[in-house]
Parts: sequence; C-alpha cells; structure tokens
Amino acid sequence: MVAKDWSRRGFLTAGAASGLLLSGCGASGGSRPRLRVSTNGKGEFNARLLFKMAGVAPKDFDIQYNEFQSGHLVVEALNGGSLDYGAMSEIPPIFAAASTIQSFRQIAVAHGDVNNQVVLVPKGSTARSIADLKGKRVGYVRATTSQYFLIRMLEEVGLGWDDITPIAMGVSDGAAAFSQGALDAWAIYGFPIQRAIATEGARILRTAQGILSGNYLVAAHVDALADPELSGILREYLTLLQQAYGWAAANQDIWAKTIAQDIGVPLDYVADQFRRKSASFELRPVTDAAIASQQQVADLFFAQKLLPKAVDIRPLWDRRFNDSISKRG
Repeated sequence: MVAKDWSRRGFLTAGAASGLLLSGCGASGGSRPRLRVSTNGKGEFNARLLFKMAGVAPKDFDIQYNEFQSGHLVVEALNGGSLDYGAMSEIPPIFAAASTIQSFRQIAVAHGDVNNQVVLVPKGSTARSIADLKGKRVGYVRATTSQYFLIRMLEEVGLGWDDITPIAMGVSDGAAAFSQGALDAWAIYGFPIQRAIATEGARILRTAQGILSGNYLVAAHVDALADPELSGILREYLTLLQQAYGWAAANQDIWAKTIAQDIGVPLDYVADQFRRKSASFELRPVTDAAIASQQQVADLFFAQKLLPKAVDIRPLWDRRFNDSISKRG
C-alpha cells in the first residue's frame, strides 16, 4: 500500500495489535507508582539504555518501557490509553490531529540529530543524487519523518511522489526488503542505517540536513496530565531525561561504543555517524517556533493530499512543563 492509500482508519487501526499487547499494563503491581514510557528500541533512541549508562534513575517511581518501531504506533498507544509518555517525530501527531481522537498533548521538544535520517542506496547502485530515483522503488515508513523528508527531497529536484514507486513498509520489513534487493533506495532513520552500511555495503545518498527541523516531540496522555501524582512524575522524568542527554553529550566515545554493541555493528560505523551529527539531543521547552515548525509539516502533508483535511496543530501543545526544562547539563 502506498501513501496515497493511507486513511484515517488505517492510521487508527494499524497499531491496534501493539495497543492490545500493552493494555492492562498501567497499574503498578507494587507500592511505587509506575510511568509507562515508550522507547524506540536499540541505538541512540533507546531511553532504557541511555538512563542505565548515564546512571540516571527515578527515586520514587518505576519506569515501564514499551518498545515501538515507529512514532505512529506510539501515538496509537497514547490514544488507546496504553502509555503515559511517548516520544515521536513531528509527523505522527499530525495524522491524529486529522482524526477524531487526540488523547495526548505535546509537552516538550527533544531536539537532536537529523543526519541520522537518510536515503540509503544498496551496494553497487549507480544513483548519485535524488534525481536518479525517478522510476525507482523507494521504501519509507509511512507517517514518519522518512515520508516527509523523501517528499521534500523529491520536490527539490523537480520530482513528485508519482515519479517514484513509493513502498510503505515498517522498519523490519524495510530492512529485509532492502537487504534482499527489493528496493532501489530506502528512506530510513536510526540504527538500521549503520547496520546496512556495515553489513551490506549500503551508501548514504543524502541526509535530511536542511530539511528536518531536528524537533522530536515529547507527549503525555491527557489522563496523566490531569492526575496530580502522574503530572509530578512526568515533570521529574523530564528532568532525568535532560540529565541523561547531558551525560551522552559529554561522553560521546562511551555512548558510541555502547550503541555499537547494542545494535551489533563495528564501533567505526557509529563513531562516523557521531562525527556527522548535526546536534546532540537536548530537551527544549514548547515555543511558538516549535509549533510553527510542526504546522509547516502538516501543511505540506495536506498539500500532498496525504491528509483528509487541513489541520491546526496548536491544540495539541501544552506549555505547562516549560518552567521545569532546564538547560542540558
């Protein structure tokens, strides 16, 4: 199914299985309260691993991590009440805004690297620019940054969505298709990049530098925000996350080695990615600029007829935690 077939029903139901798996996990089995948090698996987005390496841990609550391969599944889990806290790019909430269900609010920005979002081509590919993808099979993850930056990259060279054969696939399926030669290019993010380069000789055709804002969004379920205890826990979690980001920025060599071991590739490949970073991660407060950035993305998706209607994303934002987001330390 390509992006033009994406519908509100598809968005709301594609992650139903993950929501069912997580349902019933909110109540703590012990005396300590528990915060249900998303993590994006292995690599730099692995919050569980980051907290462990940084030596950061909550004193008065437990963290239950739930793993997702893409941000739209995080949004669906939030909408289904299976998460208290989730992180994703600017894109997945836009599709929720176009639907009738938005059971979350965006409470902060995790600003970070955009050079780890790329279009890959396989070993032996003759493609030297995005223009060379005309008529080619290009994989991407629907309703994520990879779909957005692929559209923008095509526009920059005078091509449109109809000029390629776009193939929407989850991360694991995309990795398998790319490895088996079923894709001519793959718009992807995170650790699959280093893995494909290290194990298959893949090559980066272009990074998302100059296209993506670097804003990754932090969201909380409306019930957690309404609950005084959980709201206080969310505030503490944001403080801990900022501390962990500070550790990672100050200990790049250790963090790179840890990530390389986590994703199973030689250190040199992760070290190279770290050298190309556009920024290290840090939490930032909700600002008018951050809201405008997400609105710009929403407007492009509507212009591309990938949304059923124009959306105003301002109601999704909540500034209540701005005063507790300190500078990365």
